[in-house]
Amino acid sequence: MKYMSGENITNSSVETQNMEGELHSLKNSSSKTKKRVDINVLLNKVRLAQKKEKIESTIFFGLVAAVIVVTGIIVSI
Repeated sequence: MKYMSGENITNSSVETQNMEGELHSLKNSSSKTKKRVDINVLLNKVRLAQKKEKIESTIFFGLVAAVIVVTGIIVSI
């Protein structure tokens, strides 16, 4: 019986998922190609993630406040 460990797994391609949910395939190649990273793209991704997080937290706190108000109204009746 063979056990799989992280050391034994060698795969030439890896799939990743970016923030928009798109799948990308990364392939190992013997030739080392250098890709340049655009800092503006990275900053835009971080800003988009922060904006999404801020919207989610605002919605969450709004729902909590609405529950408290509705509970207060029901108790006062």
